[in-house]
Amino acid sequence: MDVRISDYPGLALLAWNRGGDDAIDEAEAFALYERNWRYVDEANLGQSERQFLADLVRRFGHGVLNV
Repeated sequence: MDVRISDYPGLALLAWNRGGDDAIDEAEAFALYERNWRYVDEANLGQSERQFLADLVRRFGHGVLNV
């Protein structure tokens, strides 16, 4: 399933070099979060983005976010 980058502000910061209306697949979104976690401001992640990330971790990280 494709994800619109602009729907998740934390993801949008990580994908700064792409257009805000661009869409990426969920596996790529997970890879962006995992690879660039040091730039994520956890305190400012909204509830929907936290839930989205938890779903990605469960599906693509087998319950683990390697950061």
